[in-house]
Amino acid sequence: MMSRFTRPEQTFPALTSAEIERMRHFGEVRTYKHGELLFETGKPGPGMFVLLKGRVAMTQRDGLGNITPLIDQGPGQFLAELSQLSGRPALVDGHAEGDVETLLLPPERLRALLVAEAELGERIMRALILRRVNLLQAGIGGTVLIGPSHSAGVVRLQGFLTRNGQPHHLLCPERDRDAAELIARYSPKPEDWPLVVTSDGAVLRNPGETELARAIGMIGGPRNDRIYDVAIVGCGPAGLATAVYAASEGLSVAVLDTRAFGGQAGASARIENYLGFPTGISGQALTARAFNQAQKFGADIMIPVTVQSLDCTRKDGAFSVAVDGSDPLRSRAIVVASGARYRRPDIENLDKFEGRGVWYWASPVEAKLCAGEEVALVGAGNSAGQAAVFLSGHAKKVLMIIRGGGLGASMSRYLIERIEATPNIELLFNTEISALEGDEASLLRRIRLRSRLSSDEETADIKNLFLFVGADPATGWLDGCGVTLDRGGFVVTGAQSEQNQGRLVAPLETSVPGVYAVGDVRSGSVKRVGGAIGEGAQVVASLHGYLGDAAKPAL
Repeated sequence: MMSRFTRPEQTFPALTSAEIERMRHFGEVRTYKHGELLFETGKPGPGMFVLLKGRVAMTQRDGLGNITPLIDQGPGQFLAELSQLSGRPALVDGHAEGDVETLLLPPERLRALLVAEAELGERIMRALILRRVNLLQAGIGGTVLIGPSHSAGVVRLQGFLTRNGQPHHLLCPERDRDAAELIARYSPKPEDWPLVVTSDGAVLRNPGETELARAIGMIGGPRNDRIYDVAIVGCGPAGLATAVYAASEGLSVAVLDTRAFGGQAGASARIENYLGFPTGISGQALTARAFNQAQKFGADIMIPVTVQSLDCTRKDGAFSVAVDGSDPLRSRAIVVASGARYRRPDIENLDKFEGRGVWYWASPVEAKLCAGEEVALVGAGNSAGQAAVFLSGHAKKVLMIIRGGGLGASMSRYLIERIEATPNIELLFNTEISALEGDEASLLRRIRLRSRLSSDEETADIKNLFLFVGADPATGWLDGCGVTLDRGGFVVTGAQSEQNQGRLVAPLETSVPGVYAVGDVRSGSVKRVGGAIGEGAQVVASLHGYLGDAAKPAL
């Protein structure tokens, strides 16, 4: 079975007797009888098992009861994947074959091992990542989506699960008998599509992202009365960098995001000007590494969670973050890393076709919809250029629509040269979209183009339109907290804030002591991935200073 897996020697390495001995003080011995479950799909995993005696058979199971054998493991091997870093639900079943003796390392002890034993921890961490990659690539287990592949609901939920690294697969009722029977039984109306079947067999009708996340255990358990050292609102590059550096230096960290890790950078098809990656790296790959790193150091990451407001009164010495559908989260310090929301241009009928042919990012999910077709893309920045190049590898033609007369002022030179060298990218300068048109199913079918230099108008048959026209700061949740914003709604920090005049403040501190801002949401930031990561690292020193001062007794 090993040949089914990517890099099998690294995915399922064998531990030496000496390594197992070093691991013993991180865990405790557990025994299981033949047929007993060590861990079960959809239920919180107890941690990482090191097999001392006996064998364990691992299988992948979906909500429809389909079981796929994965691999049998024996003495000297360990059983875990990324979910066990944080006690999230297991993604596979593990049955004892005969009597089994194991060493169980619960999540907090597993994280301690990864940090304390650098070389061994590296091998284990690499294996955990590769195992998740294999589960994602297998396309056989996990959450089951049932519905037409082109439907807005399917694309929305596929994108959500993909961005969050959650295994899933799609069944089309037109080709799969079981899927057709489920549609007929549970959801005959197209507005209820897709059906989602979780690992425990529960059926959801076209759920929202938060409803789905709670059903599959993504968000995690209750926080109870815990007070964190720092709560980071936003899980883009700036928030992830803050989480990695803060958690690795011993601070208790909570990270909240409304949709997925990575932010806008996570949706980037390829980042080629980030230090250390000369051949480029996708935004998903870069931010997924940081996401796993933050979990390795013990950061509690809560996705998707919508932050509604911030209470800065600190009645009990802590800030209070109000979140949708849950108790408030409390923290001694706050880092605002909420980035920006995609801007919606003034186009007639735009709201009618969002999710039905209009997209604000270009991932492999959307690229599949464009195979062999002509698509349109609006924008002139680096994100637009990266998306155009990516889509050109899937679409017949990419029509790039630019309001201005050139790209030099807004796009990196390497991207301009790449676009000019790509034969199926056509540039339309001094042009904008005035309206969208669709069919009786409310799917996009045509766009209306208007010249900015004349009154000329024309139409183009386009089923997929990608909008990369910038974003507005996501700072509405700060209303009433006293945090100063600039005219554009971005957070003012350091000496720029009038409230900070006359007092010594850290460069990333806002007008409210204990509240900091990093990344795209901050006024004056460079709006680059590298800059956001740098600010995330920089702010941790200020957090230590603030928390240290707050802990000192009053004289």
